[in-house]
Amino acid sequence: MKEKCFDTNPSSGAVYGLGLIGAAIYFISTATGFWMGVLGFLKAIVWPVFLVYEAFRNMAG
Repeated sequence: MKEKCFDTNPSSGAVYGLGLIGAAIYFISTATGFWMGVLGFLKAIVWPVFLVYEAFRNMAG
């Protein structure tokens, strides 16, 4: 039986974790109510989506 080999980079997890914490602090601090804070936390989980979207939008002109 062949062993599975996973090639992981722990530093990328640290960058994502710090980004998650920073995004959560930003989105929750700008929330106007409880449910907007919950939405802000959910946005913080998927912050790379917003980053890539804005990058592609700015590159397209």
